[in-house]
Amino acid sequence: MKKKFKLGLSFLLVTLSVAIFTLLSGVLESGKLSVSAVEPSLLASSASVPLVAGRSAPQQLRVQDAWKFVYEKLPDFPIENNYVSKETGKVDPNNTLVGRLIRYHVFVKGRPPNYRFDWKLSLADYLGATPDYLVEGVYPGKDVLRSNPMERDRTAIQSLNRKQRDALVQALVDVFTENSGSSRAPAAGQKPEGRETSPETPQPQPGDAKLLTP
Repeated sequence: MKKKFKLGLSFLLVTLSVAIFTLLSGVLESGKLSVSAVEPSLLASSASVPLVAGRSAPQQLRVQDAWKFVYEKLPDFPIENNYVSKETGKVDPNNTLVGRLIRYHVFVKGRPPNYRFDWKLSLADYLGATPDYLVEGVYPGKDVLRSNPMERDRTAIQSLNRKQRDALVQALVDVFTENSGSSRAPAAGQKPEGRETSPETPQPQPGDAKLLTP
């Protein structure tokens, strides 16, 4: 009886050992497989980082670089880039009229760059058709150029005819909406989709009709 019990116990221990060994082997094997399965995904994600950054970089730099694309669309538009940099003492060819207009529109006035109406408001500031006259102390280029370009920029904008102003507005809207996934800005007189009038939304001011004069 005792001999049979010992044999049965031995058989049970052997069976348990085999089962435990099999289980451990499976765990180790699954661990190796999981590691090998994760590594390609890590490599893929790390490889995709520059691509994602590459796609998002134009969005982040658009305000700073947008003037280049505007001049591509309007090659005959006044450049006004003959101002001397305070830092280098040399003419800064990248400090252009359109670049300063964009910085004024986005950073000084805080207006969205993808609506025609808002760009017309900024042009109206240059034309003196709104209460928001240009201020030398905050005008783009004041801190980095030896001479403040505000008055000459105002003169350049005021010298444009209606067709040139419309072309400038359209080029600006196109540059800020192309490849951005946003819908095209509505034509003048149409309400932008999804944009409701609020107290913060700039409203037409007396004298805005000056924008439409030849």
